[in-house]
Amino acid sequence: MAGIRVCFLGLLGLLAGWAAAQQATPATSVPSEEKAVPAEVSPGAQVPRSQNSMSEDQQGGFVFRRQVQEVVLRATVVDESRHLETHLDRDAFRVLQDGRPQTITSFHREDTPVAIGVLIDNSGSMLEERAEINRAVLNLIRASNPADEVFIVNFGEKAYLDQDFTSDIHLLEQALRKTSTQGSTALYDTVVASATHLKTNSRFEKRMLLVITDGDDNMSQQSLQESIRHLQDKDAPALYAIGLMGINGQSRGADALRRLATATGGSAFFPQNLDQVTKISEDLAHDIRCQYTIAYRPQDENASASYHPIEVQAQAPGYGKLTVRTRNGYYAGETVR
Repeated sequence: MAGIRVCFLGLLGLLAGWAAAQQATPATSVPSEEKAVPAEVSPGAQVPRSQNSMSEDQQGGFVFRRQVQEVVLRATVVDESRHLETHLDRDAFRVLQDGRPQTITSFHREDTPVAIGVLIDNSGSMLEERAEINRAVLNLIRASNPADEVFIVNFGEKAYLDQDFTSDIHLLEQALRKTSTQGSTALYDTVVASATHLKTNSRFEKRMLLVITDGDDNMSQQSLQESIRHLQDKDAPALYAIGLMGINGQSRGADALRRLATATGGSAFFPQNLDQVTKISEDLAHDIRCQYTIAYRPQDENASASYHPIEVQAQAPGYGKLTVRTRNGYYAGETVR
């Protein structure tokens, strides 16, 4: 990027402003569906491009309608010892939305390419740990599918997109080396901006964020609840977190990471020392390669713009108690003028 560090949070503001300008376009010059898509970059308005439609209202203006026609879940299954179970068939799964069973329309498990955003806390307290963190991130990337695309964001008070989507390990390594001492941490704003970047710019449907931090957010304009809400849009990424917060991760910051991960079907890890970070990165690489993809069409296709909880259960002969980790719900049915 020609030596210029791109302020990521500033980019999010520019995208949101551009979206607002697009919504103000007169009815005599209606944008195509392709041009209307950037309106999705604002938090709370995330839907697949193929599910959008435009219709004329009684006043002659145009309404951009967003409808949920299919929900796609990435699910990880573990046994009572937290070992991955990767050989279940379709009949082992049961999906409930709003407490009602749903009919699975598509099911498969395959190693598909993933779009990954790596968000690393760049605050001063992380500097001594940064070399080991960089090694762990590079270890994860090398263990991933060669077709995966990764971007790197270093954040503190500001967030910098130091490397956009690439599969080039050398470019990613250079971006990981861009550190600077910052006292504050705008974690939630960085998560929202990164999720938006994945939504609007990734080529792959499978998406994830990896957050590595050692502290609590103390700078964001977004609240924890607002950032969770953004991650509960139907096509938002799964979030994984590594919290360097000491034994068991007992802090407000650790609780925030757990809540962000749980809402999206990801996981939060709290290593007791830096030596464990590399092992966690190896487990993460294996985890994202061994997920089931489950799709269904909600029974109520005219669902209101409310939250729809999801539960996925797994049970099969010869297996003990199985736990399914996937997103716990989504918002749908929003209409934006």
